[in-house]
Amino acid sequence: MKRIILSLAILTLVFSCKNSEKTPETTETTKANHLEELFGMMQGSFNSEIQAELDSTYFNISLHMYPIWEDKGNYLYVEQALNARQNKPYRQRIYEVTQVNDSMFSSAIYTIEHDSLWIGKWKTPKAFDSLSINQVAKKEGCEVILKRIDKDYYKGQTGEKTCESTLYGASYATSEVEIFSDKIISWDRGFDDKGEHIWGAEKGGYIFNKLD
Repeated sequence: MKRIILSLAILTLVFSCKNSEKTPETTETTKANHLEELFGMMQGSFNSEIQAELDSTYFNISLHMYPIWEDKGNYLYVEQALNARQNKPYRQRIYEVTQVNDSMFSSAIYTIEHDSLWIGKWKTPKAFDSLSINQVAKKEGCEVILKRIDKDYYKGQTGEKTCESTLYGASYATSEVEIFSDKIISWDRGFDDKGEHIWGAEKGGYIFNKLD
């Protein structure tokens, strides 16, 4: 009986050690999968048509986000416009998505030099291979920090008063974002130095439903 108990104890110890050895690899794989999951959910074409039809205070906005520079990391070219005027976007950016820790991610924002040259290039992402990293500038303090809440659900925001903005006389801007498998909710607002709301939706974020 003592020999049986001893043998079971040894087997338990061996399997325990093997499982412990696999933990780091499993953790790293999971982290990579979560980054891939988030990056994939952010890609595609979206619009806020449904929301605009239900509430006239919201516009029908188109949003296109497609991967570029695949050999450099997780970058997206982002273009926003009134849906009826997609040839004249009001925002063109590049997002860089990185992992901060097990459950936190960062979406950094870059402006593009001579951005009008890139209008509509979301249709041909390979065109950005000719765009140098030296032709973009990071908007310091404007990155959105996202937390993985659940499978296919991420939520986050910018830092408090960290993202400078002079649009319409604002002092700083904030962004609150929720990312789902079928939509993105984004609430961008500008405030003056006294914290008064200057621009952006008043009731809540824009609901961009995925089209593809």
